[in-house]
Amino acid sequence: MDYLKIYPTQTLNGEIEISGAKNASLPLIAMTILAKEAVTIGNLPDVVDIKTLLKLLSKLGASCEFSKKSVHVDTSSINETKATYDIVKTMRASILVLGPILARFGHCEVSLPGGCAIGQRPIDLHLKALEQMGAEIDIKAGYIQAITPNGLHGCEIIFDKITVTGTANIVMAAALAKGVTTITNAAREPEVVQLCEILAQSGIVIKGIGTAILEIHGTDSKLLNIKDFDVIPDRIEAGTYLCAGAITKSEITLTNVEPKHLGAVLSKLEEMGSSFTLTKDTICIHPAKEIKAVKIVTQEYPAFPTDMQAQFLALATQAEGVSIIEEKLFENRFMHVSELQRMGADITLNGHTATVRGRTQLSGTDVMATDLRASSALVLAGLVATGETNIHRIYHLDRGYEALESKLQNIGAKIERLKE
Repeated sequence: MDYLKIYPTQTLNGEIEISGAKNASLPLIAMTILAKEAVTIGNLPDVVDIKTLLKLLSKLGASCEFSKKSVHVDTSSINETKATYDIVKTMRASILVLGPILARFGHCEVSLPGGCAIGQRPIDLHLKALEQMGAEIDIKAGYIQAITPNGLHGCEIIFDKITVTGTANIVMAAALAKGVTTITNAAREPEVVQLCEILAQSGIVIKGIGTAILEIHGTDSKLLNIKDFDVIPDRIEAGTYLCAGAITKSEITLTNVEPKHLGAVLSKLEEMGSSFTLTKDTICIHPAKEIKAVKIVTQEYPAFPTDMQAQFLALATQAEGVSIIEEKLFENRFMHVSELQRMGADITLNGHTATVRGRTQLSGTDVMATDLRASSALVLAGLVATGETNIHRIYHLDRGYEALESKLQNIGAKIERLKE
């Protein structure tokens, strides 16, 4: 098993090219199940989660040819509608195949999902919406068994809470449903927006893209003419490297990035003293000489993203004063706190709120990654800790960050991947 060894870094300097967004790629790959012909997806990140979903599609009968930064997917040969536990258990996003398989074939079996243990992410909202659209669903032996005796039909769906994968699943199902489907309280994340835009380019009429109310007009066609496309840049990867610049007080430049997707992250970094030079697709961070304390509350887009909470918590350990970070989306998303405390961080947890007292000198030690974003928080802490920091169980990190150690090495970080 691999682990990362990190030595303290004085200053970083240079450019980092941001990869395609993992969280956009996954629903877009699932969307190819609706395609009439083969589709090439560009700017695809080379991360484990992508390979897992492509493996799932291959087991369903699709042809997936993965090359550097792109994949050629042909789902016309799919002859299986059962997504088995052995793959789905490793990644919750596998549930994204439920909507498109059901819409295309009228029946499917999908294992209940697994993935990061950051909290409850129930799929009942997905199932309730599909039942409203005419699906008959039963759960037996750990599998969602769904059929549509009369096909899927449009209806009005109101999500009790915002769900990104739920919105994506129902949008894909609605594309082949009869009539008009309206989703109220839809997710507005850029990743959902791109999915809607690609479907719209494929002939599906979708009104309200980027808003909380989506209106999807189903097509009479059995499958869609989906053209080749590129995935949007990864805003969470970009935010992580901006935090690396802030915590090491280094000026670095990100390329192949979409600044407008990072509004809340840039705003909080500005509150902490950093400033930025922006172009259409680059961000240069000018870090603060003294990092200021901050108050953060995680909420759905366009508010501050839960996927950046851990990185900012690590950054707050080096801020002057007391920072308050409240996690409103996932109940178990402070598992990185105990590992940062092992490094000397002064953090107090009270329910869903972390109080971080800075500025604390962190000390390198052996720590364990507990989930994807917690992994990157430990990397940030290791950059400024004294001595050596060894981060174990980095398979979590590999699920969502492409070549993290080499990207950091290229701008001066002392980090290496080793075998246990």
